[in-house]
Amino acid sequence: MGWIMTIIVGGIVGWLASILMKTNAQMGLLANILVGIIGSAIGFWIAGMLGLAAMGGFARFIVAIAGAALLILILQKLGVFKKS
Repeated sequence: MGWIMTIIVGGIVGWLASILMKTNAQMGLLANILVGIIGSAIGFWIAGMLGLAAMGGFARFIVAIAGAALLILILQKLGVFKKS
């Protein structure tokens, strides 16, 4: 059940980050899920390195979206996604 929730939340986080970064038209369901899951991990890792602990569900959701947006930015710089 944990994997199913990870996929669902990762998809939502990736989708919201793709809207924020204006790459939504270029990303499909699988890309949204992967960016959401990997980006969330990056966001929580960076927050931990900065000594910031996201307490509460809403704060954790914001950190996850910020991490996914950062991953999209990195992928844009590498030429994977083009900014619309």
